[in-house]
Amino acid sequence: QVQLVESGGGLVQAGGSLRLSCAASRRTFNTYAMGWFRQAPGKEREFVAAIRWNGWSGSTINYADSVKGRFTISRDNAKNTVYLQMNDLKPEDTAVYYCAADGQLRGVVAGSSPEYWGQGTQVTVSS
Repeated sequence: QVQLVESGGGLVQAGGSLRLSCAASRRTFNTYAMGWFRQAPGKEREFVAAIRWNGWSGSTINYADSVKGRFTISRDNAKNTVYLQMNDLKPEDTAVYYCAADGQLRGVVAGSSPEYWGQGTQVTVSS
């Protein structure tokens, strides 16, 4: 069982930045692929970004086209934490952002059903 706790959401003006954090309870955190998803009111949950640590060869990272160049996903295995740095935020980025974990990278990408979910954190971008 993996418990995920997100933090860092809030209200920001368009063009601003926020950094979301997701702390995982599992000591074997580095074996999990981690992802961020979001759900806006009246819309389906959508994929945002995913990262899997490959050890000495680095990490595999995927982004949704809508956030490429603006968002950066990263992880600190020593702190069992994954981050989502969000820059140049737009009103359409407003959503509840969820952290997710799965044993496979394919479990935290677009169209997937991750094994574990956090409770979500609200991000609101005003115009």
